[in-house]
Amino acid sequence: MTTEYGGDHLDFRDGKFTGPFTAKAEYREHAPAPTALDALPARAVGFTGRDSELRALLDAFDPSASGAGPEAVVVAAVSGLGGIGKTALAVEAGYEACGKGWFPGGVLFLDLHGYDEEPVTADRALEALLRALSAEPEHIPIGADARAALYRSALAARARERGPVLILADNASSPTQVRPLLPGGGAGHRLLVTSRDRLPQLGARLLALDELTPQEAYDLLDRALRIAHPADSRVADDAEAAEKLAALCGHLPLALQIAAALLVVDRDKPVGELVTELAESRDLLGHLNDGERSVRAAFDLSYKRLPPEQARVLCLLAMAPGPDASNEVVAALVGAGAPPVQNLEALVRVHLVERGRGSGRRRWRLHDLVRVFGVGVVAGDAGLVEEGEAARERVLDFYHGWADAADDWLRWLPGMAVPGRFGGRAEALGWLDGERAGLVAAVGWADGERFAGTAVRLAVCLGEYLEWRRYFDDWVVVGRAALEAAGCSGDRTVEADAWDDLGNALRGAGRVAEAVEAHTRARDLYQDAVNRHREAIAWDNLGNALREAGRVAEAVEAHTRARDLFQDAGDRDGEAVAWDNLGVALREAGRVAEAVEAHTRARDLHQAVENRHREAIAWHGLGGALHEAGRVAEAIEGYGKALEVYREFEDWYRTGQVLHNLALVHESAGRPAEARACWLQAADAFTRAGDTAEADQARTRAEEQQ
Repeated sequence: MTTEYGGDHLDFRDGKFTGPFTAKAEYREHAPAPTALDALPARAVGFTGRDSELRALLDAFDPSASGAGPEAVVVAAVSGLGGIGKTALAVEAGYEACGKGWFPGGVLFLDLHGYDEEPVTADRALEALLRALSAEPEHIPIGADARAALYRSALAARARERGPVLILADNASSPTQVRPLLPGGGAGHRLLVTSRDRLPQLGARLLALDELTPQEAYDLLDRALRIAHPADSRVADDAEAAEKLAALCGHLPLALQIAAALLVVDRDKPVGELVTELAESRDLLGHLNDGERSVRAAFDLSYKRLPPEQARVLCLLAMAPGPDASNEVVAALVGAGAPPVQNLEALVRVHLVERGRGSGRRRWRLHDLVRVFGVGVVAGDAGLVEEGEAARERVLDFYHGWADAADDWLRWLPGMAVPGRFGGRAEALGWLDGERAGLVAAVGWADGERFAGTAVRLAVCLGEYLEWRRYFDDWVVVGRAALEAAGCSGDRTVEADAWDDLGNALRGAGRVAEAVEAHTRARDLYQDAVNRHREAIAWDNLGNALREAGRVAEAVEAHTRARDLFQDAGDRDGEAVAWDNLGVALREAGRVAEAVEAHTRARDLHQAVENRHREAIAWHGLGGALHEAGRVAEAIEGYGKALEVYREFEDWYRTGQVLHNLALVHESAGRPAEARACWLQAADAFTRAGDTAEADQARTRAEEQQ
């Protein structure tokens, strides 16, 4: 039997059966009405991607698959966020399965309108299906149980006459809508359900959809434009803008389809122009509306079904500073001593919240557009606005307290009081690593007067960590936010601190001229405030920036001024740092003997105050000076001392640097095997530090030794 697909089907609304199919705009019908058992809607125009998900559904339908023979009743449930493409995938799977001849008995399709104000009840759904199975209206009994029995009998008769039937129940919101639709066993029928809820109660093969991959999203945009106008190459002509557009749409199929429709109706609009409009819009979801489909409306259907407490958790989670939130951050957001796990799990089941990726079961995230939706809900309710501000304040307080404790561990030296909260330096670093994105974003709240003070204090706590991990771009973001807030404080010392911290970040990011300017501003402000100790720090940092700018003589002078001020203040640790930096500048100035003396003084002072990591830095500098002085054996010894401590502290970038220097020593001494080993170890260390460019250079140098 040859079956045609793509015609009208029965749809149930307001107590009546209507057609053509109008519930989902992407499935408008145009063909004459076939029989009700040929009821698959038309394929989604421009369907793309979902290869693995499609295979999973076809595996469930395949009558030859293990455990899926005629005696089995296989139920597959496709779930996901509104607009994620559940119906499109289900319909595509239906066409593929029918094309393989697996359902000669036909296809039944029913939209259950599960998220409308009046979802289709089980007895009404069964009436629609019985009519589709040619039951006479006067023979359809009253009540869901009686109708379910007749429905199963009708399906069994259909199986004997024609073969198995595929039943596609779209847009279900609860198991009670679906259970009566289960066919009887022994006939090979299959039931495919789509829902925004996971519906684990059905005992179904569950398939949860995620957003499209970037490539799939790009392909969807390109295909949609070319279907409307085959010569439309705007996506291919500006792939970078198309990728940005896909990202702004959160790789959500509905949003991508709407964006494509906006481009189709305005053929003169470049993709980049639409990207700019969306990026600068104060109402992104308002823009993602083509007059017929709306991302906001899709999300609103799910939101309106939430109990009040779950709705509150969703809105407050949208206020979280980072891309995801830990249990502790969520607890701070909602103002509780523990995270609202039950509410979070309920939101996961309806696909409004996702578990954090790659971070176990202790983190939670929102799709980017769901976050925008949640922020919009908060902004539209005066009560929620105040609650959202209070939630941010609680999160900032939480972050500052924990970041301050972590920073104490990074700065801790033997003889100092042991910091609390964390079990050690490694645990403190691990916490900072996990929360980095949220911490950086939270500092950005400094532009609000209510949060400025705490945000600036948080920024101060992050400098040591961001330098240690070499997250210089993040450090610049943090530094600028702190500077903006500090400038409004009226406190020159606070403003000077912010300028000096920003200068260090800029120097790390390679923006040396800006760093010189920032440190100069800090030095001048400290001088105006007559804060000699902080002035010494600014002089020393300025010296580093001047040296990297090639102004070596000025750098020597700056470090000398810093050293003298530290000595006057009795700060031996600061004096040691200044000596070490002075040694680097002296070596670049060609004053090698003085450099050896300076690094030796730095090493001895760091040993005296038991600052082992700083001592390692001094040994590193001393090794370089000794090498230039021709004292190779002593240089190797100095580098070895530094290497031992760097590895102990897991300071992988400096480990890579010292191995780089050791490789140069071995090369100059004519020892290629030893040099190659050092280059390879340096490459590994740089890789662990996240500096792929340095790692690649080290591998290249290693290959040159063969």
